[in-house]
Amino acid sequence: MSEPTCLDDAAATAREIVARLGTDIRVGLPLGLGKPVTLVNALTRLARDTPEIRVSIFTALTLERPTPSSDMQRRFLEPAMDRLFGAYPQFDYAAMIRDGTLPANIEVREFFFLAGRWLGVAPAQQDYVSVNYSNARDVLLAQKPNLILHLVARDGDRLSVSCNPDITADLMEMRRDGRLDALFVGETNTQLPFMQGAAAFPKAEADILFEPPEPFELFSAVKQPVDDAAHAIGLHVSRLIPDGGTLQIGIGAIGDAVARSLLLRDRGEIRAIHASCPFPDDGFGEDAPFDAGLYAVTEMLVDGLLQLFEAGIIRREVDGAAIHAGFFVESRAFYARLRDLGPARRAKIAMSPVSHTNTLLGDETGKRVARTEARFVNSTMKVTLLGAALSDTKPDGQVVSGVGGQNDFVAQAHALADGRSIITLPATRQTGSGPESNIVWTQANETIPRHMRDIIVTEYGIADLWGKSDAESIAALLEIADSRFQAELLDTAKAAGKIRKDHEIAPARRSNTPETLSAWLSPYRTDALPDFPFGTDFDETERRLLPALTRLKAAGASRRDLMRLAWRGWSKRGHHAAALERMGFEPPEDIRSAFKAAALAGALEESRPLR
Repeated sequence: MSEPTCLDDAAATAREIVARLGTDIRVGLPLGLGKPVTLVNALTRLARDTPEIRVSIFTALTLERPTPSSDMQRRFLEPAMDRLFGAYPQFDYAAMIRDGTLPANIEVREFFFLAGRWLGVAPAQQDYVSVNYSNARDVLLAQKPNLILHLVARDGDRLSVSCNPDITADLMEMRRDGRLDALFVGETNTQLPFMQGAAAFPKAEADILFEPPEPFELFSAVKQPVDDAAHAIGLHVSRLIPDGGTLQIGIGAIGDAVARSLLLRDRGEIRAIHASCPFPDDGFGEDAPFDAGLYAVTEMLVDGLLQLFEAGIIRREVDGAAIHAGFFVESRAFYARLRDLGPARRAKIAMSPVSHTNTLLGDETGKRVARTEARFVNSTMKVTLLGAALSDTKPDGQVVSGVGGQNDFVAQAHALADGRSIITLPATRQTGSGPESNIVWTQANETIPRHMRDIIVTEYGIADLWGKSDAESIAALLEIADSRFQAELLDTAKAAGKIRKDHEIAPARRSNTPETLSAWLSPYRTDALPDFPFGTDFDETERRLLPALTRLKAAGASRRDLMRLAWRGWSKRGHHAAALERMGFEPPEDIRSAFKAAALAGALEESRPLR
């Protein structure tokens, strides 16, 4: 191996790539944080300006800062965009796809979307590739990639693909043994933590290294507040996790809630909360502190898992590591904590390909021994009464996100003798016309079919569906559905002949309401179960505004409700001067702005600040 060609100019690097590969460039581009944005843009611009160059990109999870969809969103987001999401550069190819200007010689195919980002964008929807995460590598290889572009961390004469060995680690191994002939081009970034495991390799393995004078700021994922439903789900899930077992959880509020509940359990603070639960006991009772500790194997290293690792709950080691993970996209504070870990401690987090984390392939015997009592926790959007889960696609076929690794972990749970798949979801969602049940009779699309049903958890409890008949599964799911929808769901199941005509929902299960939930959790919401259990980038004023903006959005569906808020808030504007100023309403620009300010003040009067 020879030393890589090192350059400090992105355009020159793009020209060097074309000089070595010619005009047919097939790019394996990592998902999420691992994309070298500066290099990708330089190559895209070169192809845009040189039609004879053809660039085909296979990737996933293109990270973008949000585009405000309303005046209120704009007022809230624009002043804080860099602080909340980082001064992260935008992708030229994404902008061109969205505005319809992507030239014919550039092709971009993704197998996982940033949630909701590409709804209604026809070119992106048409070029979406539906594939399990564990199979994405082989889909890429079938396209004969000749270029791997990657963001890298550098430590002396070693490089690390850090946040994204998920597919890249396998590709690098294939390069080493001659099974793949592809150029590796890296862009260094000093903010990227240097991770060991399969992510690290000698610098000499790179062909070209772009070292920008000023690396871009990494994308920062904003933490969402954890509401009553998410915290209740976390409390229920904590009763399913055996000491000495194996854990996987996903990103988002429910993942944070699960981690928070496990921390409370280890401190001996959870039993009182469980004891006061108004929903009937379902037979799951894990609530003791962790003696042996947990081992984590996960495609995504999320903050909740790092919190459990730092607290010493995740400490059971497999091959010298307490965590094996495929990729991460988190907050800047998360990246800093990884960087600040000592090398020996950081090495206990082994970044690995998803062929290792998401499957039992390879050392199957060793993995079966290591992944004892595995609990794979993933969220979904809808669950049918027959136990199928919809996690990625709307009824009309529009892709919200993608299958990702959810099917991988469900299949792995079924393959392990004592493994369990835990699918979580709030029992309802709020729409413009009011609440809607997330437990439904049927659904147009399915991510997890009913024959792979296992454990389903809502804020109202746990439904164990493994090995159950259709009628038993329906009965169990009705018991954790919102009571406002139980009767209609039961009637539908009876009409279909899938449950006995005389079946009744037990009286103890007919109080599944937000009011019951709030009464249970409200005594614990300040200290044990805060809105942001692991911190937030939102300042105090923004934490005050967030629930008010949610309230205002809900009121927008009813002119009467909106007028009532404005009437209530008109005389209260002075009480909320800081919030109104933050939103650019002090002073109001015109009558329309004054009305919006009054309505917002009314919403502030009716909502509590997040903590």
